[in-house]
Amino acid sequence: MRSVVQRVSRASALPGGAIGGGVCVLLGIARDDDRHRAEQLAGKVARLRIFENDDGKFDRPLLDAGGSALVVSQFTLIADTRTGNRPSFTEAAPPEIAEPLYEAFCSELEALGVPVERGVFGARMALELVNDGPVTIVLDA
Repeated sequence: MRSVVQRVSRASALPGGAIGGGVCVLLGIARDDDRHRAEQLAGKVARLRIFENDDGKFDRPLLDAGGSALVVSQFTLIADTRTGNRPSFTEAAPPEIAEPLYEAFCSELEALGVPVERGVFGARMALELVNDGPVTIVLDA
């Protein structure tokens, strides 16, 4: 499981939801991922210290900063580009595996106290965001 976490001042997915300040999480789910990895990664995102303290240093997690998360499923994060110029997506989980894990990830974030908005799983979406910093972190579980 791989996520790209961007600290944002606002983000929206069309179709889907929108948030003010917080993080936009692009979530890629591989064939061998499971619920434990989804919950583990959600915990990392919720506790990732990418918000500034009073001294301007990265020291506060999303939970303390009071932000929200916009979570968008993105199977292209699992692309294999080691050979040739055309990405292979054979390691990406099929929808019947990926969608429940996407929902488990979102539910775990909510259980941890993070307000969550979602993109529409499997839909072609237009994402709009303002990356604050810019701050972008790649997390694997």
